[in-house]
Amino acid sequence: MSTIKLHPLKKLEIILEGAHKEFATDLLDRAGVKGYTIVGNLSGKGSHGMYEGHLMFNEDDALVMIIVAVPQELVDPLLEGFQAFFQSHSGVIFVSDIQVGRAVKFMA
Repeated sequence: MSTIKLHPLKKLEIILEGAHKEFATDLLDRAGVKGYTIVGNLSGKGSHGMYEGHLMFNEDDALVMIIVAVPQELVDPLLEGFQAFFQSHSGVIFVSDIQVGRAVKFMA
């Protein structure tokens, strides 16, 4: 029986206001990230209380999460790119260790 060979990567989950989605995706594209998943209309509770994930007027008014899997060498440059942004905007980045079966999908 053959098993799938797993490769270590880092997963970044970037949560920010939908109005800033283009800033985040541009930064990811410029860093050479091969792809990402965007989940919109988030709800949750944070330091400012509850945030209801409904669209009032457009998707810019709701929180989004951008999920990306990257090699270790891209983590620090990406975090540096987001550092100044998060000093003046709400949001958060979670970084975790993951393993993927098809590394070619995530690495240049």
